[in-house]
Amino acid sequence: MESLREFYKVGTGPSSSHTMGPRRAALDFIERCPSAVRFRVVLFGSLAATGKGHLTDEIVIKTFSPKPCEVIFNEEVTDLPHPNVLDIEGFDENGNVLLKKRYLSIGGGSIRVDGEPEAKPKDVYPFRNFSEIRDYCLQRNYTLDKLVFEFEDKDIYAFLAGIWKQMQETILHGLKTEGRLPGKLNVWRKAKFLFETVDEDEEPQTRDNRLLCAFAFATSEENACGGTVVTAPTCGASGVLPAVLFFMSRKYGFSEKKIVSALAVAGIIGAIIKQNASVSGAEAGCQAEIGTATTMAAAAVCSLNNFSIQKTEYAAGIALEHQLGLTCDPVCGYVQIPCIERNAVASLRAIVSTELAYVLTGTRKLSFDLVVNAMYNTGKDLNARYRETSEGGLALLYRGIGGE
Repeated sequence: MESLREFYKVGTGPSSSHTMGPRRAALDFIERCPSAVRFRVVLFGSLAATGKGHLTDEIVIKTFSPKPCEVIFNEEVTDLPHPNVLDIEGFDENGNVLLKKRYLSIGGGSIRVDGEPEAKPKDVYPFRNFSEIRDYCLQRNYTLDKLVFEFEDKDIYAFLAGIWKQMQETILHGLKTEGRLPGKLNVWRKAKFLFETVDEDEEPQTRDNRLLCAFAFATSEENACGGTVVTAPTCGASGVLPAVLFFMSRKYGFSEKKIVSALAVAGIIGAIIKQNASVSGAEAGCQAEIGTATTMAAAAVCSLNNFSIQKTEYAAGIALEHQLGLTCDPVCGYVQIPCIERNAVASLRAIVSTELAYVLTGTRKLSFDLVVNAMYNTGKDLNARYRETSEGGLALLYRGIGGE
């Protein structure tokens, strides 16, 4: 499995597959074809269907600037090697094509060049799934975070500390920012309102839930505005893990060291899902994004509470199992409805999953690896309308009642 450096990425929203991936593709093409005077980018699949709402054209044009770039949305071609495909051409001053490449935006900000050997980063973990990791840890009496610090390079703590710093900065900025989110849905930011609105009769549990949701809204709203977020595992699901960690650190005063260890555990869980299934909504629905994020957050809470690896596996399984079949149907292609609220609800679900696992671990029947495989198979069976095309579910019904 890859390093967590390949999993946690700092970038601009609103979508790791629709903005971060295409930006990396454009930068790669510029390096390959520096003499081009203008460019043409054709978006296919989910990039074409929801690229406007995900700001794909804007990030591509900005990356190629100051050289001009034409962006074409092609929704007619369906025979594609991946749900997120973009073709890039570079032209000379006479209009001749200097180079043409096809890129696949595979989720989490990662890309592949079609027809070329996959330039995968070197694997740092000699494991294929959670079962192998669990057995390794149990044989050595390791915790999951100790495994991460054994196999990663010596600077991984500093890297994860930097990731935590960015997560906090994103939340704090989101909590103090008001106004309308970009686009035609006329959605207003709610994080600041959630954070500051207090009912005098509010119960302690209600207050905790409100604050946790406010933190999730803060990151998700920053993401929707094209702000800086951390893929955890994606931009669209970037609000869950930071919200849970921020809430736990404020409520219980966990040290940076404990938070970084929890980030390590969350990362290894997410990396397992990425290797054996998918973290791309266009490939496997929102269960691959929010489902993975919920699972990561549950594992992080287990780490903070020093749960055993068995309890962690059960909590992670519960978190993912009850997201199976979750569709990706963003209204008008924006990462706003239902995405922002979904991050908040997933944050609540992550904590509940750990509470349930703490009591019921001895009754577990399903392995975490089995649930991961079920998620991927379910995603492959989902109709394409429910995989980030805005052609089904809430997106379709919204148009049906007069939404643009």
